[in-house]
Amino acid sequence: MGEGYVETWQALIRGDRRGLFAGLARFGLRLASWPYGIGVRTRNKLYSTGWKRVSRAAVPVVSIGNLTLGGTGKTPCVEYVGRFYSDRDVRVTILSRGYGNYAGRNDEAMVLEENLPDVPHLQGRDRITLANMAVEELETELLILDDGFQHRRLFRNLDVVLIDATRPPSRDHLFPRGTLREPASGLQRANAIVLTRCDQVTRDEVDSIRNWLTLRYPDKPVATTEHRPVDLIGGESSESLEGLKGRPVAGFCGIGNPTAFRRTLESLGAEVIDFRAFPDHHAYTRADVDDLIRWAGGLPEGGMIATTQKDWVKLRVPDLGGRPLRAVRIGLTFREGQREFDEVLETYIPSDGEPGA
Repeated sequence: MGEGYVETWQALIRGDRRGLFAGLARFGLRLASWPYGIGVRTRNKLYSTGWKRVSRAAVPVVSIGNLTLGGTGKTPCVEYVGRFYSDRDVRVTILSRGYGNYAGRNDEAMVLEENLPDVPHLQGRDRITLANMAVEELETELLILDDGFQHRRLFRNLDVVLIDATRPPSRDHLFPRGTLREPASGLQRANAIVLTRCDQVTRDEVDSIRNWLTLRYPDKPVATTEHRPVDLIGGESSESLEGLKGRPVAGFCGIGNPTAFRRTLESLGAEVIDFRAFPDHHAYTRADVDDLIRWAGGLPEGGMIATTQKDWVKLRVPDLGGRPLRAVRIGLTFREGQREFDEVLETYIPSDGEPGA
């Protein structure tokens, strides 16, 4: 799906486009979601009843996933969990499918490699083979399955599901009418739920989402978090976020929820004078870079270009069009529920040389 088609689809499903044609298009998308939903439910039923085979790794598997297409801010959570175990001397390896592969590694892998240099990250289509490789060759004691909620072939001991507070499942629809990969009832398989980007909605909205979740899934612990900016990278050294305040900034990104990044820039006091959104996991071409250079060159003196760390790791240039390019590095910060979440993670710390049950 090309960039223009993605933007048109997102505008339709959000309801940004009005009129007869937009209404008919949404109706058509809803009709298309019915066979998709039947297929998803059938697949899950086959796994749940044992008709489809599930493989077990020799060590515990912790899955970090979501219900939706696009970004829920999963990478900072994977980083948090990876650091949680590595800080406790657990040999951990991250496994991922590798969507948006870029020069052998995708953007998320490059970010995690930069922020967690001591944690191996294996990418590939067959994550069962990767799991065996990690255990046999890297002597891994615990596996983190990145974006693994729908990857039912590999048994997981712990399923963590992320929900973006700006796009809760109660207001979403099944693909292609919405961004849900599967019905919200799939949360029954989760062991823990993490609400992300809670700083980008009101407290009442966060409470409403939590109430909706706890009413339907009372046995699931629900944590609330923010994706809090840490610093600016891209220059010779990291820089304070204060450098954005009151400054004319043009932003761009290729992530699942570009609106969230724009809100982040605005929350840091930047004067966002222009903004460009690329498809999620966008692999920047020479033509893209040339276009960005021309775009940046038209910005006022004293302006700055801002992007996400996921985008910056694929460009790694200090400026565009004579304007400094900086990436906002993000970290996961808990508002509520961190102790309960950590207690769930601690269940799988190896004891006396034996991994958790």
